[in-house]
Amino acid sequence: MQIRDFLAVLRARWFTVVCCTLIVLAATSAATLTVTPVYTATTRVFFSAVAPADDEEAGGVYVITQADLATYVDVVGSPVVREPLVEELGIDGGFGLSAQVPASSPMLDITVTATDPDVAAEIANAVGPQLAEVAGEFSPLLASAGQDVTATTITPATAPSSASSPDVPRNLALGLLAGLVLGVGIALARHGLDTRVRGEADVRALSDRPILATVGLDRAVRQQPVVMESDPHGAQAEAVRRLRTNLLFVDVTTRRHSFVITSAVPGEGKTTTTVNLAIAMADAGSRVLLVDADLRNPSVATTMGLEGGAGLTTVLLGRASADEVIQRWRETSLDVLPAGQVPPNPSELLGSEAMQELFTELSARYDYVLVDSPPVVPVIDAVIIDRLTGGLVMVVAVDQVGKRELGAALRSLETAGVDVAGFALNKVQGVAGRNYGYHSYGSGKTSPRGSRRAPGSGRSDVVASIALPDESGRRAARADESVPGGVGHR
Repeated sequence: MQIRDFLAVLRARWFTVVCCTLIVLAATSAATLTVTPVYTATTRVFFSAVAPADDEEAGGVYVITQADLATYVDVVGSPVVREPLVEELGIDGGFGLSAQVPASSPMLDITVTATDPDVAAEIANAVGPQLAEVAGEFSPLLASAGQDVTATTITPATAPSSASSPDVPRNLALGLLAGLVLGVGIALARHGLDTRVRGEADVRALSDRPILATVGLDRAVRQQPVVMESDPHGAQAEAVRRLRTNLLFVDVTTRRHSFVITSAVPGEGKTTTTVNLAIAMADAGSRVLLVDADLRNPSVATTMGLEGGAGLTTVLLGRASADEVIQRWRETSLDVLPAGQVPPNPSELLGSEAMQELFTELSARYDYVLVDSPPVVPVIDAVIIDRLTGGLVMVVAVDQVGKRELGAALRSLETAGVDVAGFALNKVQGVAGRNYGYHSYGSGKTSPRGSRRAPGSGRSDVVASIALPDESGRRAARADESVPGGVGHR
């Protein structure tokens, strides 16, 4: 994972990081407040050995050796020192007692911890004399010479003004650090265990095909899914125009001028995307045919408010011609071929010779043909339709489709030899404003709904600007050869 990916995870999971940090910090604060304060008092004592007064040869003062001081360190916390102190001072035994020898020094640093600062200082000052009283018992050389050990206080202990434990600033700092580490760890773990597609990075991890557009999430689309009609200057309409423009670049490489729009699983918005894309391409001046080839769950006619009783299945069964069932969308250059009645054998119909002949005929009569296909994971229909078209566009609903489902769909397409032309990310949160700010100044105004180019006028300027030189001539020739009234009456 790169730093950019790491920061992206933190941005996406910032709430988890903040909550973990606050919880750990609150727990640390509560634990710190419930701990009984402990005070520490320290004194430094110098130990020396004094010979008896009647011993003239051995008279004098002797410094205690480092070995003896090391023994005192071990003895200072033992009952022979603690019990006399408890009895002498009239205190309980709930105090800590330790000592250490400074480097190359004949002195002893004695440390006492207690819950009362005055008691801690009192005990610390009393430890030196008490240790000197019993020191001879643990020094064989001093005991054999009859020498007494005396303790001289160099630095007396004073009552501490503040508690040594708990260390509130340190505990809070550690709690903050622990909370951040825990929050980041949980965020990374959730990201690693997350099974849903959350953005472009997840799609790119599964495929190297381009992201053609990113369509933002708008709750109002459920009531008015045809945004190119209800809100032609909105953020979603601009995103659809971006998809249209990028798809035209893909079309330059294929030159087949037809695409199948599908998704991995149902409910990702493929039909809504196909409908709006078809309207956007018609707004650019192209003659567009939208075919509802989802013969299992057709919804194009319902979405666009058209009659769906007769359509593709009617033509394939020979009960009507294409001209009799194709319907015009408003006063535009967009024609719609609904699915018709749901057949018992959708895959067989889509793979039939009649379907191939019909698609070849329609492709010759329109600038672009867009086909709404069933999802890839449940059925194989999209693969069958792709053999008739020039490319496949996969609609991916962010935060809805799982990585496993999308991966399974891509593997299924790869096994069948189907190359994905690109992806259209749908229902992406937090991109509507950014898309509008970018595209509203770059895409220009759309064609009025009531306007329509004359037959044979070809594509709009944006389409012509990216088409190959020989395409415009072929388009015009094909328009002149079209049957008069062939697609005018729907």
